[in-house]
Amino acid sequence: MAVDRASELATVGTDARATLDATHRAREVVLPSSRKVVRTASLAIRAVHRLELDTARSLLDEAALQLGEVDVASATHPEVRFVGPFHDAQKEYVEACATLAFVAHEPLPSATKLGVSTPAYLNGLAEAASELRRQVLDCLRRDDLAEAEALFDVMDEVYGLLQGIDYPDAITGGLRRSTDALRGVLERTRGDLTHAVVSERPPRPGRMTTGLW
Repeated sequence: MAVDRASELATVGTDARATLDATHRAREVVLPSSRKVVRTASLAIRAVHRLELDTARSLLDEAALQLGEVDVASATHPEVRFVGPFHDAQKEYVEACATLAFVAHEPLPSATKLGVSTPAYLNGLAEAASELRRQVLDCLRRDDLAEAEALFDVMDEVYGLLQGIDYPDAITGGLRRSTDALRGVLERTRGDLTHAVVSERPPRPGRMTTGLW
């Protein structure tokens, strides 16, 4: 029996175009919506640093809605769901949520609660811990040494967690690079904090303080 190759290939073309049209439509939603999430999360982090926590929470609610749009649009399209923009949007959202939780001394929301992937969550935690350097320095300027030490301890604990997660970058979304970057920020912050602590100590008995011998 002869095969109607022309008809067969026409069907292949029709099916392919239908599939690719749907993926393209999803991509047209994912890209701009992901950029919106990144911008909104960035504004939320800025609000946290200014200690405008209610503003930050409002912005994070907005970012959650934007991320939900991306999630729905990409649900059946792994071609766009697991590429850079969506991962970056999730990561920035986690960073903002974690920064707020750390600074406000609130419970840290889980990856499940935020509706994000584990790699995006872990990378977001790394960047949130790095963001705490600014808060530590601001606390030192306000002579709030206790708060500076508390936030530094959070940075150190996050680094300890991430250092123990040893999987290929293809699985973790480049977590090793994020952890290495956090280590550098952590060591610089440790130096600043140590200098401040030493400066706060009273001179030891019998030690000259005038600089003259």
